[in-house]
Amino acid sequence: MKEKIITAVSSVLIFIPWTILILRTNKWALESPAAEILIFSYAGFMIASAAFVIWGYIKEKVQNTLMKGCLVINCLYGVGGAAAIIMMLVQKLV
Repeated sequence: MKEKIITAVSSVLIFIPWTILILRTNKWALESPAAEILIFSYAGFMIASAAFVIWGYIKEKVQNTLMKGCLVINCLYGVGGAAAIIMMLVQKLV
């Protein structure tokens, strides 16, 4: 049962970062303080999602086919989120 729950949560976590496209259609989401907070929040969420999927795959040993796909996609999201945070921090420091 826990394998199905972890797989279902991991599958849902794939689609949540795409909701930023809906939020970015609003004018307030394009202005400086709100845009930075929004991007930082989504990047942090993507990193946390990748950590959750890695935990489920390695520690809990949920290693079905769907989970393998979720692992690849969420790890790519995590790397992208880390890159976004690093770029924002470098911009603030320079």
